[in-house]
Amino acid sequence: MDMSAASLGDLFYVAAFFLGGLGFAIGPFILVYFISPRQTRNVANKTEQFIECGMEPIGSAWIRYGVVFYLYALMFLAFDVDVLFLFPVAVAYNSGQFAGGMRDFVEVVIFVGILSLALVYAWKKGVFKWDRKVYPRQ
Repeated sequence: MDMSAASLGDLFYVAAFFLGGLGFAIGPFILVYFISPRQTRNVANKTEQFIECGMEPIGSAWIRYGVVFYLYALMFLAFDVDVLFLFPVAVAYNSGQFAGGMRDFVEVVIFVGILSLALVYAWKKGVFKWDRKVYPRQ
């Protein structure tokens, strides 16, 4: 099978991106292995503590958080990702191809409008109310 120079170049780009992604995925593990301390700092024979920071833990780690924090974080994440989708649109509008295109502007307005509806829905559900909820101790 004869591979042209263009398809060989495309294959090179795919391999380079694959190796780059693999490096970003495995690289931190390799880096931590080489720079982490080899000896423990366990000076008080507290081997059952998960973190050997030298401080006594206060209370239990199993406490209940309000679900509002998670909903607020999900709303932030959704809007953060959606704003990332708007950056390529802004770059495309700067090119001469979309100069004066009303249809493209209307599409962006519809996109932002749908995002606004999600924000209104979350507001109506009470996601942004920071009332302190007290849970009984178990």
